[in-house]
Amino acid sequence: MRRRGGENRTARRGAPGLIGQLRRPPGGRDARIMLLAQLLDRAGTGVWAAACVLYFTFVLGLDAGQLGLLFGAAGVAGIVGSPLAGHLADRFPVRSLLIGCHLLRLGTLCALLVVTEFGVLLAVVAVTHLGDRAAKTLEMLFATRVAGEQRSTYQALSRSSANAGYALGAGLAAIGLAVGTRGAYQVLILANALSFLAAAVLVRRTREPRGRGLLTAPPGDGAEGAAAEVDAGTGAGASPWRDRRYLRFVLLDIPMNLDDSILGVGLPLWLVTQTSAPHSLIPAFLVINTVLVVVLQLRVSAKVQGPRRAADAVALYGLTTLLCCVLLATAAAGGVWAASAALLAAAVLATAAELMRSVSSWELAVSLAPREARASYLGVAGMAQSVQKSAGPLLLTGAVMTAGPAGWLVLGAAVAGLSLVQRRASLRRLDLLSGTPASDPAPAPAPDPASASASASV
Repeated sequence: MRRRGGENRTARRGAPGLIGQLRRPPGGRDARIMLLAQLLDRAGTGVWAAACVLYFTFVLGLDAGQLGLLFGAAGVAGIVGSPLAGHLADRFPVRSLLIGCHLLRLGTLCALLVVTEFGVLLAVVAVTHLGDRAAKTLEMLFATRVAGEQRSTYQALSRSSANAGYALGAGLAAIGLAVGTRGAYQVLILANALSFLAAAVLVRRTREPRGRGLLTAPPGDGAEGAAAEVDAGTGAGASPWRDRRYLRFVLLDIPMNLDDSILGVGLPLWLVTQTSAPHSLIPAFLVINTVLVVVLQLRVSAKVQGPRRAADAVALYGLTTLLCCVLLATAAAGGVWAASAALLAAAVLATAAELMRSVSSWELAVSLAPREARASYLGVAGMAQSVQKSAGPLLLTGAVMTAGPAGWLVLGAAVAGLSLVQRRASLRRLDLLSGTPASDPAPAPAPDPASASASASV
């Protein structure tokens, strides 16, 4: 009894913390190297994200219209990058493709130092974003191979590492922005370029997971893959573009990424234009998001293990987003303190939605795809985030905030409703892949109580 009690106390302590998990991540040595590469990559990206608008405006002299066209082209290129990476990963080693993406971005960032003509600049920025989205998809494919059934834990570590990198990069950028000279901006660009070079060197030290274009499935996944090939009409040569159920999942996943635009665009603009809260509150939104993601992502992923829990987390995402939108709507009617409290609480809820989305979206994208064609399927799934990054800010600024507080309430209700549709569709697809019929199209003359109960639960 005493030994059992000791074991229980050990179990209650749980898995190793964030630092311990980073030292021994799922996937071992290769995963540890990849996480470090992602940290350096995101640190460089954080440097450039904090400085790019000011560089384009004050150094290159672009106006607002040119900036809009520049970022619009970058967004479209990012949408293309994800499925392109998935398509190539079915044919070539992921490791080599990822190194190529890092080197491609290294070249475009160096070209940015000398490019002054807007047409050429447009192409350079577009190619950079194409490589950026392709690299993120390839990192996800690599993780799916090496982490296997522990992919949710790896995703949590990846998110924590990435956010720490963004925060480090933003801090470094603040130094260059304080100087404000052309030379200082060029140093920031070089810092980003060097982060890609360092990431490429680290990725080269990893080993290509077995299977090349095929993704290693977790234990017990063979039946799932076989059922997918028979029931969903998919197999080793399957195309996600002909899989209507999977395309529906990707389409519904676009609004399940709106927390990104709400936090990055909606909250700051709503504060400035519609509330009495002080403008100095805006940096707190980023601080809240960064700290909570780093601290809580691993704990959230531990509670969202497996595709069915991920489907449930989608519904919780919708509810959390609805509550966030309600707070934003009420912030416009409050005084300074009430508006500030509502906006800070909205930032916390938007981050909570992000924590659930980052685990559930990836887990479902993997689990709903047939085992033998997951690379190309995940490439298509990656489009959801890219489309949201392009369309989300336009939706918020052009429709939601124009409608005032009612716009936020409609948006929240719409996301909550679509999240329930996504959950139900995902569970049905999972039943199909596992060989468990969600419903019997041919009515049985005398259904037994057990089968009726199973159908009702779906």
